Amino acid sequence: MDEVKLDISGVVEMDGKKIARICFTRGKDIAEGYIPDCVLTKVEGFTEEEASQLIDFLRANLTDLKKRAAAINPLNAFMGKK
Repeated sequence: MDEVKLDISGVVEMDGKKIARICFTRGKDIAEGYIPDCVLTKVEGFTEEEASQLIDFLRANLTDLKKRAAAINPLNAFMGKK
């Protein structure tokens, strides 16, 4: 698989549950979903096998990804600050 970029949101609430949105990109290919459920809700350009590998990556790195999402200040992210 070529280089894949991962973007993650801060923690938000959806249907009473805290989640973080995730987005994998590779050129024009995109896979979007959320954690902690490790679900992909949109996949375009990635094969089924690649999508399965992305889900495996989310599951294997869930603790770290949750920490990263919790550390994101949504207002700073919106304003383009780190």
